[in-house]
Amino acid sequence: MSSALTFWPSRTIATYTARMFMLRTLAFAIGLVAILQTLDLLTESNKILAIDGNGNAELLRYVQLRVPQLISQFLPFSVLLGALVTMATLSQNSEVTIFRAAGLSAHQILYPMMAAALSVSLFHFAFNEMVLVRTNAELIAWEKAEYRRDAKIDTNPLTDVWVREGREIIHADSVTGSGASTVLHGVRVDRRDGSRLRQIINAASARPDRNAWQLENVRIFTVRTGALSHAPQMRLGAGIEPDRFTMRAPDPDRTNIVDLWKQTRLLESVGRSTDSLRVALYHKVSLPLSAVLMPLLGAVTAFGLARSGRLFARAVVGMVLGFAYFVADNFMVAMGEFGSVPPLAAGWAPFLLFFLVGEAVLFRTEE
Repeated sequence: MSSALTFWPSRTIATYTARMFMLRTLAFAIGLVAILQTLDLLTESNKILAIDGNGNAELLRYVQLRVPQLISQFLPFSVLLGALVTMATLSQNSEVTIFRAAGLSAHQILYPMMAAALSVSLFHFAFNEMVLVRTNAELIAWEKAEYRRDAKIDTNPLTDVWVREGREIIHADSVTGSGASTVLHGVRVDRRDGSRLRQIINAASARPDRNAWQLENVRIFTVRTGALSHAPQMRLGAGIEPDRFTMRAPDPDRTNIVDLWKQTRLLESVGRSTDSLRVALYHKVSLPLSAVLMPLLGAVTAFGLARSGRLFARAVVGMVLGFAYFVADNFMVAMGEFGSVPPLAAGWAPFLLFFLVGEAVLFRTEE
């Protein structure tokens, strides 16, 4: 083999390894989705068929809406398992030894599989944006309607709404109506003087009153003096339009990435907290891209650690690395949604960390 091929192996080897990897990934994806959908349908079929008039058509509708969720959720796992089995097969048949004897580095053996995994990532991303967001919206609404036919309900109620205006931060437990008929329920207003909290105002409700808001049944706590006072009514929030309270925060599971980005920017412009939305934005890219990591994390199955032939032990190590990534990814997403870590770190830190771990293991053992 020519020494000039410092990055990519021969076309024959690249096609051979990539095809092996893709076929096994596809087999695992079909098998996992079929098994999990069968188990899920056994659980949900009683609920669906308990509704008068529901029958096989509703069961088929549920399958059509649920399968995209399973595909999106378990495609990265399928890539991991496909990589592990491909690596194990190459190692067991001594093909890795042949490739290395031909002058290929460990990275050159992995590159075709990583390129194939990148195509899986692109498919995963496109599938999520064009199919999953639509089926998610329909399935969530149908589930909330308890699988009744033609039920229409609000699947995105206005609750836990925050608006910032100057030194005031206004929170409403829920919001009903729109325009001049907007009503805020369970209102809390934090008045700040720089970084210091000056007053906490609680009210049972608030309604638009010309260019401000009329609060009802008000309690005022002054932080500096510790005094608590009551008032039947109070006006505040001058210049805050009702639309700022009725602006809905999008559900990332039911919103494509372009619309999610636009709505996130819009919510930021009116002072809403958007950390959880930014985490979802980053995760919409990092999750599909995680497929590229799987051949790297599974490479320990074929390389290093154990030239003594303990193939099963190497496969277990590769599987542990892969599943550790998914655990870390879910943990960081949860921490980002709670605001414990910055959104950028929550979305991308696990990917970068495990990329470095995979590269470190590969360099230490093979390069």
